[in-house]
Amino acid sequence: MPADPGRDWVLPDYQGRSILNLVESLARLLGAAPQADVMPLRDGLSLDGERPGKIVLLILDGLGDAYLRTRGGGSRLLAARRGSLTSVFPSTTASAVTTFLTGLAPAVHGLNGWVTRDHLGELILPLPMVAEADGRALVGPFHRRRLFPYRTLFQRLAGESVVVTPSWLIDSTYSRRHNRGAKVLGYERLDELDATIAAALSGCGRGALVHAYYPGFDSLAHDAGIGSEALAAKFARIDAMFGRLADSLADSGVAVVVSADHGLIDAPLAELCLLGAHPEIAAMLSQPLWGERRAAWCVLREGARDEFGAALVDVFGERIDVLDAARVGQLGLLGPGHPHRDIEARIGDLLLLPRGAGTLVNEMHLQSLHPMAAVHGGLSATEMEVPLIVLAN
Repeated sequence: MPADPGRDWVLPDYQGRSILNLVESLARLLGAAPQADVMPLRDGLSLDGERPGKIVLLILDGLGDAYLRTRGGGSRLLAARRGSLTSVFPSTTASAVTTFLTGLAPAVHGLNGWVTRDHLGELILPLPMVAEADGRALVGPFHRRRLFPYRTLFQRLAGESVVVTPSWLIDSTYSRRHNRGAKVLGYERLDELDATIAAALSGCGRGALVHAYYPGFDSLAHDAGIGSEALAAKFARIDAMFGRLADSLADSGVAVVVSADHGLIDAPLAELCLLGAHPEIAAMLSQPLWGERRAAWCVLREGARDEFGAALVDVFGERIDVLDAARVGQLGLLGPGHPHRDIEARIGDLLLLPRGAGTLVNEMHLQSLHPMAAVHGGLSATEMEVPLIVLAN
């Protein structure tokens, strides 16, 4: 099988420069007991030498550091940038936003892609809580508790917490489970986000955390692509919202920390790998791929390992790197901590990582594929590096 060269990979830096470490630093600033397996940020989180009265953590889904640095010239966000962090792996919302909501690495919370595999071997979508094959809702409490058996970040904190999130997300099973320990405020539009954050702050005392989330940059990037004018206009609106928030909190004693779950790269069709177009390869899998187009997990049929690797090279050449489960562990891709009880089922036998800007899907034909102009999930610098933006008022 193709070896893992790592020549252009950015591995998650769980030793002090990842979003996991950012959450741990914030939790400790707010008085939470340290987690033994998770370090704070390597150089500490500078807030002008003072413990803030309140903290806002704003997650801008999909706003990678590369986009901010190359396309954010003159923005308030870029002016407040302190540096960059790595995402977790996979560099995707299901994994990274769960880390932001729990302070746990993917190895511990177990969510390793938009599609994951449960303890029964079924492929599911944990954020909407549906079965991948037929969209069947997963409503049983046992399934929910088995999937999400951990505490949230807000349950660790001594002070108050408020989650500010789009109204349409509030009542999902995933949201209800991961917002435990916090009050929840919804907002309808980006232009309301700064005022909703301000309202959350006004309703809580010193030592509080306001955890805010905006998904619109990511969703538009998927549809329009990284270089689109539509995305540039969206960024300008986000920056204007941030500017209003910054101005309203000047000299308030509130620290504002902004980051993202991942960046995105454009996904050219020329680099798309359609696994289903090669039935001789697909037949070696015991079920379809899961995870992400940029980081796909799989389980092989008994005795197919060597044959699968050879067939993959025959069809796709050196376009896909292959890691077995042991190598995933050796590289520490999923981070520190006691692993989720179902982590072996979540990982399967192999991890497939398309090179360059490549993507890998189960489909046989382009016509049956949901189009995505930009994607994420892999180990490229563009996907893995996210900004660290801090305003200490």
